[in-house]
Amino acid sequence: MYTQADQQVQTTVNDGGDKPVPHFPAIASETRSHVDTACAAFWMNRKPQTLRAWASMENGPLRPTRVNGRLAWSVLEIRMIMNGGAA
Repeated sequence: MYTQADQQVQTTVNDGGDKPVPHFPAIASETRSHVDTACAAFWMNRKPQTLRAWASMENGPLRPTRVNGRLAWSVLEIRMIMNGGAA
């Protein structure tokens, strides 16, 4: 289920026709300061469950902010990790 902030996410059916594949905006064009787990995982080329494990075990390369029990991942920190430490 997507929130209003995630309405810009579009889905298409993959080649197998099994389930929708999300298409997130490019990280360079992202205007939000934090994103949900699915979006962060997409940008980092990881499965959402990997990011949830990082949050739970507190052993990943970045830590999420918890907002009302949900995980919010910093876009700035994701950019830094993807650029090898430089924003």
